[in-house]
Amino acid sequence: MMEETELCFPQLNTSCRRIQRPHFETMLIYVLLSCIAVPTVILNMLVIISISHFRKLHTPTNLLLLSLAVSDLFVGIFLLFLIVLIDGCWYLGDLMCILYQYSTYIIASASTGNMVIISIDRYVAICYPMHYSSKITQKRMKICVCVCWICSLIFHSLILMDNLKQPGRYNSCIGECVFVVNYIAGYADLTFSFIVPIGVIIVLYLRVFVVAVSQARAMRSHITATNLKHSVTAKKSELKAARTLGVVVVVFLLCLCPYYCVALSGQDSSLNSSLAFVTCLYAFNSCLNPIIYAFFYPWFRKSIQLIVTLQILKPDSCDINMM
Repeated sequence: MMEETELCFPQLNTSCRRIQRPHFETMLIYVLLSCIAVPTVILNMLVIISISHFRKLHTPTNLLLLSLAVSDLFVGIFLLFLIVLIDGCWYLGDLMCILYQYSTYIIASASTGNMVIISIDRYVAICYPMHYSSKITQKRMKICVCVCWICSLIFHSLILMDNLKQPGRYNSCIGECVFVVNYIAGYADLTFSFIVPIGVIIVLYLRVFVVAVSQARAMRSHITATNLKHSVTAKKSELKAARTLGVVVVVFLLCLCPYYCVALSGQDSSLNSSLAFVTCLYAFNSCLNPIIYAFFYPWFRKSIQLIVTLQILKPDSCDINMM
């Protein structure tokens, strides 16, 4: 009888066994995941509502923040699934298992793609400020965001093709949720979801940093326009946006890199705890982004106040000047 209770599906002899943990450890995991997942969902919902509702916030850069908030929202929702998986049993069937894994791949890739577009946006804004309004429009930004998500979807459809064709083919018992990626697909995913995007982000933001510093010094020194005929000084608002989004990008890299470093080292038993930690760190980044916005962006703090007090339900509230 005791052996049956250790099975995910006690009525099936081919069922997987539950992971047995001390009660304290189980409760600690529940609390940790809940403390990350719930704020992540709530805060990113506030970002989505803010940017979607208030017309003054419909800028190309904010469209990127909206796309990033959508991916971060799904990260929070997927974390809630991990709470269900705390005993190592998957009760939703093989199809839902592969869809869950497939979705996590797409969300992670789309988040990285959004960071690349954010870096490009800031690069153009700081290095070519006179051309920014003509090159970076809302329509073009919407197209870029859509292309980012579509490419992520198509790319990971190819990466996980075998798993999608036959869900559950790699499961060794009932109640298991396993997916396998071959070496070629794994290296392709590593290259296009991590190495190339991170390289682009670092190169672009190093360039942005150098130009932004020189322009900030120029503004502080009150150098006249005649002495800067070969360069154009970006507006203070653009420099502030570059700083804020720079913080977002740096935090993203700090949370992402440990995950890939541990994943590349292998997934044997000695690394299980490390893999769990860096996975939580990676997910925690989705909770940190709205906090960064609240710290640096007055419009986000103002929009939260309007949402919480239900003033957004008033007629014409979408036309409130948030900037």
